[in-house]
Amino acid sequence: MSELSVVILLSLGAGAAMPIGALLAKLDLQQPAWLGDEWRHFVVAFGGGALLSAIALVLVPEGAHALHVFPAILAFAAGGLFFCWLDIFLAKKKSSAGQMVAMLSDFIPEAIALGAAFATGQSTGVLLAILIALQNAPEGFNSYEELASNTKLPGNTILAAFTGMALLGPIAGMAGYFWLAQAPQALAALMLFASGGILYLVFDDIAPEAKLKNRWMPALGAVAGFLLGLIGHMLVA
Repeated sequence: MSELSVVILLSLGAGAAMPIGALLAKLDLQQPAWLGDEWRHFVVAFGGGALLSAIALVLVPEGAHALHVFPAILAFAAGGLFFCWLDIFLAKKKSSAGQMVAMLSDFIPEAIALGAAFATGQSTGVLLAILIALQNAPEGFNSYEELASNTKLPGNTILAAFTGMALLGPIAGMAGYFWLAQAPQALAALMLFASGGILYLVFDDIAPEAKLKNRWMPALGAVAGFLLGLIGHMLVA
């Protein structure tokens, strides 16, 4: 099997975790007693912790390594400001896609980094794909429940959309493999831009949704999600 085929399969598999998480969320909405309210908030917080780990352990370190201070500041700040504007725009449109946007803003740059890792001969590609998949599953769960609870879209339509979004993985992976591996500063700027946006969305959208009065499991979910990222980061390192 060629190296490019491996990139395509790994990035597609990592993306497939999104519809898998969404399918589990669909089952949860059909059988609310399956998880219960506290564990449902645990999953939301777990996704938030996984996103924070992506920022702290993958996106920011890799991005800051390849850029000088001023371009790094610009890229990170631009990401936060852009996603703030996007959040205002979605609110005006009465859209409930905040967690889905956070999921994609995490998935796409990491899939690009996966492709770039193979192109530059690094041995981290397989573990990075596993880490992305483990992040995408709870994020897909949270995004589906947000959309299904706040829109009139049929569940199968949302699932089909998530399945289509999984195809963005191979596209991003090939972009990293063919182009951005040769432009490390552009890749670094993209990672920092995504980091600023994800950080905004975590504290604006995901963290408030995870809060549950007089319950402690949601906060532990955030710890577990970050721990997952830490384990993946240490294995990659």
